[in-house]
Amino acid sequence: MRRSKVLQKLRNGEKPSCFKVNIKDAQVSELAALCGFDCIWVDQEHIGQDWSTLASHVWATKAHDVDLMVRVARGSYSDYIRALELDATGLLVPHIMSLQDAKDVVYMTRFHPLGRRPIDGGNADGAYTMKNFNEYLQDANKERFIVLQIEDPEPLSELEEIAQLDGYDMLFFGPGDFSQGIGSPGDWNNPKLIETRRKIAEVANKHGKYAATVGSTENLQELLEMGYHFISVGADVVGIKNYCLEITQAFGNSESKDSGKSYLEKN
Repeated sequence: MRRSKVLQKLRNGEKPSCFKVNIKDAQVSELAALCGFDCIWVDQEHIGQDWSTLASHVWATKAHDVDLMVRVARGSYSDYIRALELDATGLLVPHIMSLQDAKDVVYMTRFHPLGRRPIDGGNADGAYTMKNFNEYLQDANKERFIVLQIEDPEPLSELEEIAQLDGYDMLFFGPGDFSQGIGSPGDWNNPKLIETRRKIAEVANKHGKYAATVGSTENLQELLEMGYHFISVGADVVGIKNYCLEITQAFGNSESKDSGKSYLEKN
């Protein structure tokens, strides 16, 4: 089983880079991998990617020794483990709402002794049965990362307990939905949002988890100093949008107006 570059860097005290790919074509993931990112983030929560498309993203990143993190859609255990069986390197599970919710995710995505992830071994992550059974279970628990996304106010009352839970690697703060959850959509300077961003980094570090979030080139250093270890910066759609606007504006196209920075650019 291929070692996780993200986990290797985190365990060495380094800060891995991550880039979000919204476009379904895996050539975009390969291009980003060639640019030198440690991890590519693709999405099934908001983007309708079927399993064959997801497999292409896995191949495109593995070919260049780059991790692939999949934000899964909330659902049954099959919605989670299929990404792992395709040999995605990490799972980002959105909208963790309680300690029990977090426990359920660990139970479904980790093998014994951490959980009861259903065993197959006949897929890409188990080298199609060529990998030793016991080594497969051990390596899957050690070299595949699970990320719990805190993006609602509801789980904050159990944040300490969630952070103490064994079996996952990162606590990920999602400011977009959190701003909506506190009744202030898009207010990135809201005191509650700022306080929670700091709190998640503090609690994650306190209990031996890696703090993760989204950021921008403008606030990257601030987030690192705050205690965040894993920060996703930028997205393919942002780059293409900005590049196309630059060109159309050079032609004097008055209809090509930039509406300002998007959520993916501001955080």
